[in-house]
Amino acid sequence: MIPYNRKLTPTAKLLRKNMTAEEKHLWYDFLKRLPLTVKRQHSIKNYIVDFYIAQKKIVIEIDGAQHFSQPHEGKDRKRDMDLSTWGITVLRYTNGDINKNFNGVAEDILSRLGLSFTDLRNKTNTSSVTS
Repeated sequence: MIPYNRKLTPTAKLLRKNMTAEEKHLWYDFLKRLPLTVKRQHSIKNYIVDFYIAQKKIVIEIDGAQHFSQPHEGKDRKRDMDLSTWGITVLRYTNGDINKNFNGVAEDILSRLGLSFTDLRNKTNTSSVTS
């Protein structure tokens, strides 16, 4: 069983309320349309991950510029290794990936999930993701 840390719940709630522009874009324009449950700012052990798809044991992380500094790179590697001990795969995308290649990111996520654009649930408004 994947460990959930209830002590991180208040922080996770705060992060959900204050998502970055790139997290909002990915969530509202793509991840909400997946035919799988996607949890935002979900705690696993001592970590809060951006998005978690439990059915597939996949974490999706959106990395801003701070993740490319020396201390963060090491922490991210350790975190990814820790998560892999529970069979979790971490997919990392940069803010630039979301802003400049949104459809490519969506295609990559769908591929990793074994899905296609036709599997997405319809939205009532116009979507940024097209097939």
